[in-house]
Amino acid sequence: MSDLALATAFRRRAWLDEVRATLALSWPIILTNLLQIALTTTDVLMMGRLGPEALAAGVLGATLLFFFVIFGIGVVSAVAPMVARERGVKSYAVREVRRTVRQGLWAAIAIAVPVWVILWFAGPIYHLLGQEPDVSAHAARYMATLQWSYLPFVGYITLRNFVAAVEKPIWGLWAGLIGFVVNAFFAWCLIFGELGFPRLELYGAGIATTFSSTTMFGVLAAVAIFDRRFRRYYIFGRFWRPDWPRFRQLWALGLPIATTLVFEVSIFNAAVILMGLIGKTALAAHSIAIQIASVAFMVPLGFGQAVTVRVGRAYGAGDRDGIRRAGWTAYALGVGFMALTASLMLFAPHLLIAAFLDPARPANLPVVELAVTLLAVAAIFQLVDGAQAVASGMLRGLHDTRVPMLFAGLGYWGIGFPLGAVLAFPLGFGAAGIWTGLATGLAVVAVLMTGRWVLRERLDLIGPAPAREIR
Repeated sequence: MSDLALATAFRRRAWLDEVRATLALSWPIILTNLLQIALTTTDVLMMGRLGPEALAAGVLGATLLFFFVIFGIGVVSAVAPMVARERGVKSYAVREVRRTVRQGLWAAIAIAVPVWVILWFAGPIYHLLGQEPDVSAHAARYMATLQWSYLPFVGYITLRNFVAAVEKPIWGLWAGLIGFVVNAFFAWCLIFGELGFPRLELYGAGIATTFSSTTMFGVLAAVAIFDRRFRRYYIFGRFWRPDWPRFRQLWALGLPIATTLVFEVSIFNAAVILMGLIGKTALAAHSIAIQIASVAFMVPLGFGQAVTVRVGRAYGAGDRDGIRRAGWTAYALGVGFMALTASLMLFAPHLLIAAFLDPARPANLPVVELAVTLLAVAAIFQLVDGAQAVASGMLRGLHDTRVPMLFAGLGYWGIGFPLGAVLAFPLGFGAAGIWTGLATGLAVVAVLMTGRWVLRERLDLIGPAPAREIR
């Protein structure tokens, strides 16, 4: 065999190996993401049985907490690229990994304390936001127990990033599955007073969520302490010892990630408010379409989380070819999956909508017709949403988070939201106009982030990691 043929065969083998490695790392992460949606959906279904006022209060409370959760997730997400890079520099890195995970947990505590103080005044916050007094009172009662889930949940996310970065994400999935079962059991018992438990309704729902989050953190903490593959990192050893340089480094990387996530989540929250201004039909159709799109999004989100680890490790090792393979492999898998879901939304929308509403009922027809239209727009933003999710993960693997944060602010709030509002109201396109704005904003972010990766690749700025960052 000629040298050219050998080189071609070697490159093909390297790409196939990368596909296998990416899939092996991604599938537990994707299933864990889907479990988080299932956990929230279970709470909503149970609270719905208490009546519309309790459901509204539960959603109001969860929405307020979710804003802070997203911020916390963003900050501690820096653990994954930092650990991955350190393992790329030295495959048996122990002290460096321990320092990073410890400071990730310190960051979780530092965020949780002020968040608890703010959420303690949830009632006055709802009043300032103009919510109905009865609903606000129920939501504040829910928050009195729900808020304590914040620290264990962000701690769980920190440890989940750790186990993913050392390429053992299956433990995050097991912890999530156990947490889901615990939440469902205690929510059923405490909300409705089953099996001899007191009937606490929303107050009990918050306790169940706190139990669940604490359980998920406890499972991963036990794994880190007792499993032989993690025990050597001694994650909780000398936990009280400060490491201010590593703490500042984690915040420098994680704060832009958190801001990017807040930009993205907040524009979808703002879209709900705009839909409410249009009417109940628009709000209902939006809720159905966005739920379908959110479930599909968990797959490229998982690929994005996995590629952060794969790129980060190659970045630490100074392996430029490995960085390119890891990035483009995950990108192709993420966008390719979203192409499949986009086709389903275009050609079988009624099949998807039927999971939420009965299309045969005449009363549901206006909502179904509008949801079909929104899914057609969603089919477009499926592709760009998948692209931006994976491209963002690729850049995080290179510790490139500040410029992508600016891209997110420009795309979502500089272009997407204003365009959607103008199309919806002055130009009269209604709900379809809002979704067109969302799709445009996502497209802008996807193009900018993908373009930044390509530019860094062409200018040979994708590796190796600067020595000053890895000391």
